[in-house]
Amino acid sequence: MNNVEELVGDWMALPDVAEALDLNIRQVHTLIRERALIEHRVGGDRIRAVPAAFLMDGKVLDSVKGTASVLADAGYTDEEALRWLFTEDESLPGRPIDALRSGRKTEIRRRAQALAW
Repeated sequence: MNNVEELVGDWMALPDVAEALDLNIRQVHTLIRERALIEHRVGGDRIRAVPAAFLMDGKVLDSVKGTASVLADAGYTDEEALRWLFTEDESLPGRPIDALRSGRKTEIRRRAQALAW
């Protein structure tokens, strides 16, 4: 099984996310609660962070929220969802997160929904 921290690679600590989005830290926590962002504890200090790929052009990638919800409905934990989003899929090709970043939200959500069956 892949180590999620290594699989994602580029992480942003929550204070950095707040700064990048021009929000306060409470608003970032709200985004996490609403599943617009998925956090994970990284590094030796186990700081709370989100994948940098979830942000694009100074905003949260809007397709993350719905996709994260579909994966949660399929029974995926946050760690499993991150692993799925950041693992290469030859049938795409590429990683689901890259497809989301390129605007292929419908295809990725359809694949995520199929995981529940």
